[in-house]
Amino acid sequence: MAFLTLKDMGSDFHRLERFDGGDFVRWQRKMHFLLVTVKVYYVIVNPRPPEPGENEEESVAKTRERLRWDQDDEICRGHILNVMSNTLFDAYHTVKTAKELWNQLERRYITEDATSKRFIVSKFFDYKMVDGRSDMEQFNEIKSILDRYSQHKLALDEFIVVTSIIDKLPPSWKNFRNSLKHRKEDINLDELGTHFRIEEDLRKEEKSKSEDNAYGCKANEDSNIKIDSISYTEIMYMN
Repeated sequence: MAFLTLKDMGSDFHRLERFDGGDFVRWQRKMHFLLVTVKVYYVIVNPRPPEPGENEEESVAKTRERLRWDQDDEICRGHILNVMSNTLFDAYHTVKTAKELWNQLERRYITEDATSKRFIVSKFFDYKMVDGRSDMEQFNEIKSILDRYSQHKLALDEFIVVTSIIDKLPPSWKNFRNSLKHRKEDINLDELGTHFRIEEDLRKEEKSKSEDNAYGCKANEDSNIKIDSISYTEIMYMN
């Protein structure tokens, strides 16, 4: 039973998405959980047991402890490397210990993660919805940006988010935007999406009716032209 459990644990590493340099914090959290599960994460936080002094006689227990640490360090380092892309594996496979590998990844990608946070914040506030595209499609793009806020543990008040999105509405939605901004009750992000969906459906319905009316008018005009043409021909024949 224990063998099956260890086998299942090992398969979890194979299912883990390979790290290619993106979303480091999320990948690191998953990696931490798996390394703890297979009981080798301790080598990252606990130093290697020291070698005995020159004239010091070491107990068997101490020797075994150090050998076990060395073995687990190699397993831990191997697990980390094996869930990296080929490019990153080639760059880091010579790092000697799991702790050194873990620290190098943190130094590199935590800095890049901070840059990513600034980029995501700017991307949300600079986003402008435009006419000519589905407003729900654009709303979902904004929500996708906000999902990355959660991934990076960025907190933004929902009232500010909703107000900002309303301000991003394109010019043709001016009246709808004003009606939302003058509501007495605050609405959350999901409710805003519902309002968008209803408004977009109404606009599609009105556009369809307008096109049908325009087509009907055109058909009537063509019919009148045909009748006038026949009448004119008959009159000419009679003459």
